[in-house]
Amino acid sequence: MPNGVVTKAASNEDLVLDVSLRPKTMAEYIGQEQVKKNLVVFIEASKKRKQPLEHVLIHGGPGLGKTTLATVIAHETGVPIRTSSGPALERTGDLAAILTSLEDGEILFIDEIHRLSRIVEEMLYPAMEDFALDLVIGKGPGAQTIRLDLPKFTLIGATTRIGALSSPLRDRFGTSFHLDFYDENEIAKIIERSSRILKVAIEPEAILTIAGRARKTPRVANRLLKRCRDYAEVKGRGHVTAKIASQALDLLEIDSLGLDRRDRQILSTIIDTFQGGPVGVESLATALSEETQTLEDVYEPYLIQVGFLDRTQRGRVATPAAFEYLGKAAQKKLL
Repeated sequence: MPNGVVTKAASNEDLVLDVSLRPKTMAEYIGQEQVKKNLVVFIEASKKRKQPLEHVLIHGGPGLGKTTLATVIAHETGVPIRTSSGPALERTGDLAAILTSLEDGEILFIDEIHRLSRIVEEMLYPAMEDFALDLVIGKGPGAQTIRLDLPKFTLIGATTRIGALSSPLRDRFGTSFHLDFYDENEIAKIIERSSRILKVAIEPEAILTIAGRARKTPRVANRLLKRCRDYAEVKGRGHVTAKIASQALDLLEIDSLGLDRRDRQILSTIIDTFQGGPVGVESLATALSEETQTLEDVYEPYLIQVGFLDRTQRGRVATPAAFEYLGKAAQKKLL
């Protein structure tokens, strides 16, 4: 089986799975209780005023449910949702085509909104504030700007890197919500729900086994459930027991904390190559032959969450807990 199953980007198969398992209502959405409480109030208030919901910014790590929450908001408000992403909106014409085709009250969801080009982002400003689109006709001294009215819509932006958003764009959102990592009880509930939908025969103890290694992330939990289901079909007559789940996850090299081989390579590189740190993220990425953004967005948040990595002004540092986890005798270098 492939390595990196818990940290790889979502595949086409994962996206299909996410859609089939995605909750449609706030009641079905497990976790993020404070966020849900606030959204219920905002949605109800917008309905009473008969106005579109204010623009919403959702930020948090990969796989925590940003896209799912956007679809739940659309369902709860009873309006259509149009989906795009920052990288897909390369030109102003791409955005203009979407904005001018929106219906009144419709939701536009832009994933990875921090990756919008500057010129496309600037086109969003009047659209978000005034529900208007400024178009430049012609070139040079004879160029003219015309303003087109747009239907009142709600923009929901999602990002894993809120710090990469410009202040003008960030300030135009009426509300902003941060999605936290989930606790194991919430992850267990998600696995239980997904197993019912997928018709996977699984023991309660197996659910807890998977939940303990799912990195506190719903997408990872569902992915591991699938892999355990596959293993059970070959080795366990289709029934996922705690023993079968442990064997499947061990085969994937996912340990009891949810760390896989790549996580351990990152910690070992910091400790063995850079004497525990501090090391700049660019140097670390080069040593690992990994993209800097992948390190920052995919691997580091969970390593920080479990207390194995610190981000300091001087660079990344392996914590004493990381040394102990890897069984290293060396002592962490003083900062």
